Amino acid sequence: MGLKIFLISIKIVIVTIIFGLVFSGCTPAVMQPSPTDVYRETPREADEFEKNVEKSGLSPRALAALQLTEQGRMFLENNQPDDAIGILERALNLNPDNGRNYYYLAEAWLMKWNIGQATEFNRLAEIYLKDDSEWLYRVKLQRERIKELEP
Repeated sequence: MGLKIFLISIKIVIVTIIFGLVFSGCTPAVMQPSPTDVYRETPREADEFEKNVEKSGLSPRALAALQLTEQGRMFLENNQPDDAIGILERALNLNPDNGRNYYYLAEAWLMKWNIGQATEFNRLAEIYLKDDSEWLYRVKLQRERIKELEP
């Protein structure tokens, strides 16, 4: 009986230690290097969302897609590419013609060092943003960063 109580006590101590380590932040963080010049919001870009929302004639789907795009951009700004990818894919389902979603998805995959995915979304961004010279310039700069990271 005494041995049984002793073993239960040891299990409780071990569980308490593990619980404490997990929830105290003492566990080592998994660090992943990020490419140089990762996505950073430009002041003008922050205002673009407001302007797009104010445009009249947007369908509810297009408006929802713009809101998701903005959320995805904010996740990128906070270095959260996995969250950004999920949100931006939802935005694409609502509005597959928004080239900025492809640009931001390329940024997210670039942050995750997935050069193949980054290249593909960059290619799609170029197709959908071909008539917007400012965004096309961003896409070309992004492509150059992607090429620098290719093996």
